[in-house]
Amino acid sequence: MKILVVDDERDVEILFRQRFRKEIRSGVLNFQFAFSGEEAVEAMATMEQKAVLILSDINMPGMSGLELLERIRKEYDKPPPVVMMITAYGDEHNRSTAKRLGANDFLTKPLDFNALKEKLTSLS
Repeated sequence: MKILVVDDERDVEILFRQRFRKEIRSGVLNFQFAFSGEEAVEAMATMEQKAVLILSDINMPGMSGLELLERIRKEYDKPPPVVMMITAYGDEHNRSTAKRLGANDFLTKPLDFNALKEKLTSLS
């Protein structure tokens, strides 16, 4: 399964590669990383929608994760990717906005990687 992780904090890549090294090594999960909403749009254009799942931070400089989500839902509908929003703020406003824009799930930081691993393996 291809997964696009979008977060402006670059250490997220190291964290994901450590936490999912077994799944990456075995080829079960294939991660690609973008460090802004704009980079994510560029990555998706080159991936020809091979990303089955997108994990996106909400609060990023430039294009926010919510703006990215809205764009994904308008431009990528065949097949629609699963989009999980990630934020350090579990406030109801962000949660309801993400749901209204079509988010499939809403995760809060710090991520529970065991729970995330279960979600990802159930999708693959």
